[in-house]
Amino acid sequence: MYERLRTTALEAELAHVAELTGHFSSVEEADQPSVLARHVAAAVERALLATPAEADRVRLVNALLDRLDQHDQGLAEAVEQLTLLTRPLAPGVRQLIRPVTPLSSAALLTNARNEPSLSGALKSELGSVDHVDLLCAFVKWHGVRILGDQLAQLAERGIPFRVITTTYMGATEQRALDELVRRYGAQVRVNYASASTRLHAKAWLLRRNTGYDTAFVGSSNLSRSALVDGLEWNVRLSAVATGHLIDKFAATFDSYWDDPAFVPYDPEDPEDVDRLAKALGRNRNDTTPLAGLEVRPYPHQAQILEALSTERDVHDRHRNLVVAATGTGKTVVAALDHARLRGRLLFVAHRKEILQQSRRTYRAVLGDGAFGELYVDGERPERWQHVFASVQSLTAYGVENIPASHFDVVVVDEFHHAEAATYRRLLAHLRPRELLGLTATPERTDGTDVRDFFGGRSAFELRLWDALDADLLVPFHYFGIADDVDLSGVEWKRGSYDIAALEKVYTGNEARARTVVAQSRDKVTDVHAMRALGFCVSVAHAEYMAAYFTQAGIPSLAVSGATPRPMREEALRRLRSQEINCLFAVDLFNEGLDIPEIDTVLLLRPTQSAKIFLQQLGRGLRRAPGKAVLTVLDFIGQQRREFRFDQRYRALTGVSRERLVRDVEDGFPYLPAGSALVLDRVARQTVLANVRAQLAVSRKDLVADLRSYGDPSLARYLHDAGRELADVYRKGGSWTGLRRAAGLPAATAGPGEDALLKRLSLLTHIDDPERAAVYTALAEGARYDGLTEREQRLARMLFFLLWPDRGGFASYDAGFTHLQAHPAVCAELRELVALTLDQARHLPRALAGLQHVPLQSHAHYRREEVLAALDWASLRRKAHGHAAGVVWAAEERTDAFFVNLRKTERDFSPTTMYRDYAQTPALFHWESQNATSLASATGQRYVHHGERGTHVALFVRENKNDDIGAAPFLCLGLADHVSHSGERPISFVWKLRREMPGDMFTAASVVAGLS
Repeated sequence: MYERLRTTALEAELAHVAELTGHFSSVEEADQPSVLARHVAAAVERALLATPAEADRVRLVNALLDRLDQHDQGLAEAVEQLTLLTRPLAPGVRQLIRPVTPLSSAALLTNARNEPSLSGALKSELGSVDHVDLLCAFVKWHGVRILGDQLAQLAERGIPFRVITTTYMGATEQRALDELVRRYGAQVRVNYASASTRLHAKAWLLRRNTGYDTAFVGSSNLSRSALVDGLEWNVRLSAVATGHLIDKFAATFDSYWDDPAFVPYDPEDPEDVDRLAKALGRNRNDTTPLAGLEVRPYPHQAQILEALSTERDVHDRHRNLVVAATGTGKTVVAALDHARLRGRLLFVAHRKEILQQSRRTYRAVLGDGAFGELYVDGERPERWQHVFASVQSLTAYGVENIPASHFDVVVVDEFHHAEAATYRRLLAHLRPRELLGLTATPERTDGTDVRDFFGGRSAFELRLWDALDADLLVPFHYFGIADDVDLSGVEWKRGSYDIAALEKVYTGNEARARTVVAQSRDKVTDVHAMRALGFCVSVAHAEYMAAYFTQAGIPSLAVSGATPRPMREEALRRLRSQEINCLFAVDLFNEGLDIPEIDTVLLLRPTQSAKIFLQQLGRGLRRAPGKAVLTVLDFIGQQRREFRFDQRYRALTGVSRERLVRDVEDGFPYLPAGSALVLDRVARQTVLANVRAQLAVSRKDLVADLRSYGDPSLARYLHDAGRELADVYRKGGSWTGLRRAAGLPAATAGPGEDALLKRLSLLTHIDDPERAAVYTALAEGARYDGLTEREQRLARMLFFLLWPDRGGFASYDAGFTHLQAHPAVCAELRELVALTLDQARHLPRALAGLQHVPLQSHAHYRREEVLAALDWASLRRKAHGHAAGVVWAAEERTDAFFVNLRKTERDFSPTTMYRDYAQTPALFHWESQNATSLASATGQRYVHHGERGTHVALFVRENKNDDIGAAPFLCLGLADHVSHSGERPISFVWKLRREMPGDMFTAASVVAGLS
């Protein structure tokens, strides 16, 4: 039953409609719904015109549709198509506005004959909206003025109107933005990346309090041609027909709006006006940062900064190396790092241009135009506080003349040059508080690895996947091609094929060479315009391929580490100038082949190492003018079972092994924008069989593999064998069990040991020193009763990891006494915790407001640990079996939210992807459970937690499971209420008290990184 309406006019019209429905129900005419609809529409029009209050008009229409729906579904739909929406233009004056497309329908607008233009559709709908969002690459005044009347009405009615645009190619007109703000009351935000931008979207979102939201998404910017007569296509979305797409639109727009890359614009602010004018007038190839803009880290740079803090504060390591591709902003990271460290700085490089650009970057980051002095090419420092020096100048000055501890921070750019004698003397002499090396190429052509200078490790290495996703590198099109070569009989030595045997298979193999030439011509646009690198197994193989290509009309040369430098440089010059089209190389992956223009890579040898595979690809992923994509041709033969395709494709895509199988089957649907990975039918079968074999690696094979490495530690075995913790611990496996099966020494078994060994897989995530120390102490014999109160709480976290059902123990001390009766379990626990802590890349911090609770932001936890830390789990209440996504821990007055970002394990689900997500590194959108209402005690506690003194803690993981089993959660820390909307569920926006790590923001955000 519909509500009783307030006016007799409305009651009379409803009565009239009831009579009409009764009359027409006895008429059996084919067009009766449409005939009745016209009568009803007229009645509705009279009722609406007589109704002053909008709320009454909305109730009238909804009640009418409910009544008609009971009578006849087709009738209700017909009436809904004809329903008119009204808006007051002035007191007592109304205009009837009919949407050209029903608000409940989706449509495609192509500006074709006899269909509405986008401007016509917008005009018909803007009168009924309650909120407008516009996203477009550029805005023109001619486009704004076409919608002038409708935009003016928005301003008169006080309708919120948000606009996001860019200065890309100078296409936006300043007057258009000025008028949007001044005349039409819009809020405008601008992305000032004028040389390049990832924002090419053109879309309108029209929100209505009735829930009948609509959107237009397509090719039309806010310009005359786009709105009226251009060959523009736009899809019209509807909350009724495509509700999940409207949700996605809203989530993505809000994420853009909150991103600092989009700067608010106010035409009354002279600085804003000047900044916009300069941006729009700049040359499209000028990439100099605009003065006055805050330099902020992108997500991948935030990851590097946190990794550096972790190395220093968690691991006490103060000589650190950062490995990231050229163009990823390593110097920006170094400058942001210095802003935290302060002190006297020495920045060392080998070229004047690098030093000048680096000093500009530091000045922009620090907001100090006078920062730094140059020491290069005749310029000498006077104050020696912040020096940007060439290694040649320092050598000429005499490094021994610099007090060893004078500089607090030393940064060495392009650290792969540090093996030179001049660098070695400098680094041997200086004793800074912090040393930071930056490089894109840690492996040198002479076989040395600059990681050795840092104990064989790097503080951070930017994953290819993240660099591509952030649009820092050129996209790749990878083709896996079966070459009909059987390598199953080739000898396998120390984790790879025997080189001499491979050379015999490939060198002189005309059938394979013919396939390589044919596929190159087929996949490359023009082989005579390409700049290609072909990676070969040996010098003889490289020379054979160069000769074969040249004979086929594709000029080529062969180079190797043995090629004299002048000859190698000449070969590179000829490739760069396209005098030749391909260089076939052996063991040259780094500065020896540093040509950004390389647009094609031929992989002509099986590469077991994921590291080398990525190095080979990396030679072609650097951006260069006119280069849109890197073409990769990988020639795949029948491999030995020891060969591992999973390592290379996981390095390429960043997915788990189980997910990799699905991606191979489905054609790799989730690659970064612009990239593609295509396997031909035979190659796909080969790769699938190989990856599945690695997933199904038997315990027997693993035992044999371990035995071949002697008696290694867990960490050494994983490193040398290229294995992962998942290989050891999945399906209840353990390091102790593996060692015993391999005949290696292991501690004595305790009573009922197997059950405890199986639980150790739940300790593969420990990444904060405090927890690791307590867990280790308990494994070394510490008594629970002898611990401090805080340590006891940490001990209970371990207790419930091992025995989530309380294990039948009468006390915690009894449980740990039982653990300590198992020497092998305790030994493995200590070794495992030490390994996982050493791999930590996040800096944990105590939760302000809950300092006594040993949970720390940016550390990983399992649900049982969280429940124990919050005193929810106890000897009276087990942690086992609690699967809810929310927990109210009354003991600590804390709500713990456990969030799976990906609600479905297998497929992309548009209906769930945009419920829980990061809007910015500090803002998180979260939906309550479906049954939660605002009026409920739970809903009120969430909304008013600040006033009531309760806490909200967020724990997030990307997927429910990983390669070992149930995945741990990352603690994002405590959060505060920002806003909420809706009912059952309620949508909340929470502000984190500490920004989330860059890698989690990348995983949790609904948008790709913006540049």
